[in-house]
Amino acid sequence: MVIVVFLSRYNALTVTSLFCRCKDKSYRTDLPVASVIICFYNEALSALLRTVHSVLDRTPARLLHEIILVDDDSDFDDLKGELDEYIQKYLTGKIKVIRNTKREGLIRGRMIGAAHATGEVLVFLDSHCEVNVLWLQPLLAAIREDRHTVVCPVIDIISADTLAYSASPVVRGGFNWGLHFRWDLVPLSELEGPEGATAPIKSPTMAGGLFAMNRNYFNELGQYDSGMDIWGGENLEISFRIWMCGGKLFIIPCSRVGHIFRKRRPYGSPEGQDTMTHNSLRLAHVWLDEYKEQYFSLRPDLRTRSYGNISERVELRKKLDCKSFKWYLDNIYPEMQVSGPNAKPQQPIFINRGPKRPKVLQRGRLYHLQTNKCLAAQGRPSQKGGLVVLKACDYGDPDQIWIYNEEHELILNNLLCLDMSETRSSDPPRLMKCHGSGGSQQWTFGRNNRLYQVSVGQCLSVVDPLSPRGSVAMAICDGSSPQQWRLED
Repeated sequence: MVIVVFLSRYNALTVTSLFCRCKDKSYRTDLPVASVIICFYNEALSALLRTVHSVLDRTPARLLHEIILVDDDSDFDDLKGELDEYIQKYLTGKIKVIRNTKREGLIRGRMIGAAHATGEVLVFLDSHCEVNVLWLQPLLAAIREDRHTVVCPVIDIISADTLAYSASPVVRGGFNWGLHFRWDLVPLSELEGPEGATAPIKSPTMAGGLFAMNRNYFNELGQYDSGMDIWGGENLEISFRIWMCGGKLFIIPCSRVGHIFRKRRPYGSPEGQDTMTHNSLRLAHVWLDEYKEQYFSLRPDLRTRSYGNISERVELRKKLDCKSFKWYLDNIYPEMQVSGPNAKPQQPIFINRGPKRPKVLQRGRLYHLQTNKCLAAQGRPSQKGGLVVLKACDYGDPDQIWIYNEEHELILNNLLCLDMSETRSSDPPRLMKCHGSGGSQQWTFGRNNRLYQVSVGQCLSVVDPLSPRGSVAMAICDGSSPQQWRLED
């Protein structure tokens, strides 16, 4: 017996069914016009042009005010004269190219692009995307309804190896106390409105690469923190600021944009600085209030690290009359677990479970289709922190039996849960005590027999199918053979 469990009720619908529901929706004719801003640094010219052409081909001309390309001082020759020549020959009209004279990074690069934009709505896209049909209208409609609404499309997957486009599950943004973005399941409370599967989803955070907001509101809200460097953390910072300062943040299921998820960043930071840490420190000291102790409990080495002058951002928070981070946790992200003196006593860690154990949906061996082997503990299945590997399937061995329950947990031999580190996403999955709070222990079975880890947004994959070691790791979901699993009796 094989079980297929989707991430939420949204995914109980086929992609085709959801698309049909979205296609049947109608939008006003007086939607605001958009400036699409695409920053790039040493991007493959073919990927950049794929992004631009998809926007031109799949956006009504009346809604596309302009496309602004911001070259962040790229080194590649074809991104200079060849790109200019191509635009002049084939893309005249709505394309503007801005070239930074020094490396500014994504954060300041987007601010430079926004300063040149004149459309009513700013749409930020990464430089390795493909927008889908009817992608822009749902975003503009939500912003027209409320100019203080910031919206994100569902981010579909473009394979970094084959460049094939495939649909993603509908999830929402969260974060962990290491201040890393993560994906969360959509709460049932978000699914019960009259619009059903096509309704906007309230999202505590955004992934950051793709979103749209009113241009004047972007300026009023303080754009980005210009003291942040290059990339990292800016998505959480603007997400907290939106919610805490009177705005709203939604994911729009009827807007879908494909994105190439690279296996590693193809470039570093100037002088090799750790921009993620620098930016996260600025975020923590401006927005987290007393909850920054949650961050420092994980990174005590950062308590005395320099993070620059934040007085301007502190003043911005006062000027905007923003709410406390406690308000954010209580009202926007109550699912977030808090430890120590700030813990919420009314929400113990097993709040979702109640007095009874979660219902078992399926039990059996986790079978890898390509190698005909089964996932098992590398050592003893009772060893907390132990790795899991592929072994020859032994149908008489209870130590190879997994339980999959309604909490989306995978429990080996009824002892420990398959868990992913939320602070070190490069670590392989391990067996840990079941904590009952989702996140790092939420796994779902989806299309192409993939086993998806919600928190890191990746799929379980065999590192080298020909190796006798049987090592497994997380990888960008691409539907390939090393990522195909079944839970079977």
